[in-house]
Amino acid sequence: MRIVVTGAAGFIGSHVAEALSVAGHEVLAVDAPARSLAPDAARRAWAGLAARPGITTVEADLAVDELDGLAEADAVVHLAGRPGVRSSWGPGRAIAARDNVTATRRLLQACARRRPRVIVASSSSVYGSAGRQRPSREDDPLAPASPYAQSKVEVERLALRAAGDGVPAVLLRYFSVYGARQRPDMAFHRFIEAALDGRPLPMFGDGSRSRSFTHVDDVVTATLAAVTAELPPGVAINVGHPEPVDVRSAIDRLASVLGVPLRIGSRAPVAGDAARTWADTRRARGLLGWTAATGLTEGLTAQIAWHRALRAPADTAEVA
Repeated sequence: MRIVVTGAAGFIGSHVAEALSVAGHEVLAVDAPARSLAPDAARRAWAGLAARPGITTVEADLAVDELDGLAEADAVVHLAGRPGVRSSWGPGRAIAARDNVTATRRLLQACARRRPRVIVASSSSVYGSAGRQRPSREDDPLAPASPYAQSKVEVERLALRAAGDGVPAVLLRYFSVYGARQRPDMAFHRFIEAALDGRPLPMFGDGSRSRSFTHVDDVVTATLAAVTAELPPGVAINVGHPEPVDVRSAIDRLASVLGVPLRIGSRAPVAGDAARTWADTRRARGLLGWTAATGLTEGLTAQIAWHRALRAPADTAEVA
C-alpha cells in the first residue's frame, strides 16, 4: 500500500512511519519540522526517516500548502497537529485551532476525490475526566476542558462529516502515550531527564491525577491495525492501556527502575488537565484485535534506556 503519514517527524508519527516501512508499505512522510514544539528532536527524526528505504519525505504545512497530491494514496494516517493542554491557553488557542482544525479540514477536503482510508488522531482529552466507577467509552458524551481538547472535538466533527460524505475516515483516541522520542514537554520525559540530572521532578499538582499510560509500541500496533482493518466509517476507537496509574505511583515505579530515591518539585496544577483518564478498550479488541501489551514498568525501563543512550558520549575513537 501507498500510505501518507502526516506529522511524521513527531513522537508517534516517526514510529508509525518506520513501522509501516518495515511492514513493506510505500510511505510518504509529511511534516513541517521547523514548526514542531521540539524542533531539534523533529529534525533528528526527519533525518532518520529520509535515510530509510521505502520512505519519501515531503515538508509541508497542512494549514497552508497544496495538499491534493498528498491524498493520492491508499491510506492516510493523520497524526499532524498541535499537542498539549498546557500550551493551548492564551495565544496557544489560535495555534491549536490552526494546526488541528484548519489543517484537518484541508486534508480531508483533499481526500474527498480519491477517498483513501483516513486514520485521524484524536485524544482522550475529548472526554474530560473519567468517572471513578468505570472507564471512558467511545459513545460517552464529550466534555473538553481546554482549548486543545476542544480543537480535537472539532477535528472529530470534521472526520465524521467527511465519513458521511464518503471518505472512510476513522478516529483513534490516544491515551497518554510515552516511550522513546517522547516530546520534552511531556511528563515522563521531564521526570526522567530531571532524575538523571539529580534535580527534583517537576510535577504539576499533587500527584493524584491518574492516566491510562500507553506505550508508543502499543499505539503503533493499534494504528497499523486500523490502516487495514474493516472498520465502519466514522467510528471512534480508544487506544489506551486499560489500567490507569496515578502520577505518584508512576514516579514510584520510575524510582524503582532507576534504583534511587527521587525528589519532587511540586508545581501548580494545569488548567483543563483531566483528573483521570481511563480507557475502555473493548471496541479496540473487537474491531482491531488489539489490547495494550506493555506494562508501565517495562515501558519506563525502555524509555530510560533511550534517554541514557541520548546522553552517551559520541564515539571519539581515532581513525587509524
